[in-house]
Amino acid sequence: MRLPVTVTLKLATSLDGRIATASGESRWITGEAARLEGHRQRAAHDAILVGIETVLTDDPELTARLPGRSVDQPLRVVLDSRLRTPATAKVATGGDSLILTACAPAPVGSAMVEQVEAVDGRPDPAAALAAIRRKGAASVLIEGGGQVAASFLRAGLVDRLEWFRAPILLGGEGRPCVAALALSRLSDAPRFRRLAVEPCGDDLWERYERVS
Repeated sequence: MRLPVTVTLKLATSLDGRIATASGESRWITGEAARLEGHRQRAAHDAILVGIETVLTDDPELTARLPGRSVDQPLRVVLDSRLRTPATAKVATGGDSLILTACAPAPVGSAMVEQVEAVDGRPDPAAALAAIRRKGAASVLIEGGGQVAASFLRAGLVDRLEWFRAPILLGGEGRPCVAALALSRLSDAPRFRRLAVEPCGDDLWERYERVS
């Protein structure tokens, strides 16, 4: 049974669905307008979720920063199978943050650390949502990376897509926004209904909802 948690997957990619070059360079694929809208979406959600690779690569704050506005900050959540989040990481210091791991918990900065059920050595998406719900969050914004996106899509737990596409191409060697879904038939593919398409600065902003 689905938990009462709304899950939105936000993607910021090239036209061909890449989130970084082969070397990992990703700042900034999308433009300033798309990044500002991303902060508005953070402010509209109870929790922001990323995987450990995003933390190790980008060291994001995962806070909502809107010019001239003070907003309630979301719970910052990291899926970290082997508890590799540095104690000095921005997400592990200041504000409310939760690290969900598949191994025995240990202190990491000022973050809360909780062990959850694992699937193939990674935190189970449904178990992660249950842990987030226990913290009082009813809406989650997933911001990366590709493995995390794929795990929630495979589990059928993504309700909405917010997709920002920059007018560039990175090619097949670029890092995909969604990792392997292990599909053998088209009928097994997650399906979404397009709600809107509009320009956002030089980028394109597409919005989708899951087809039940």
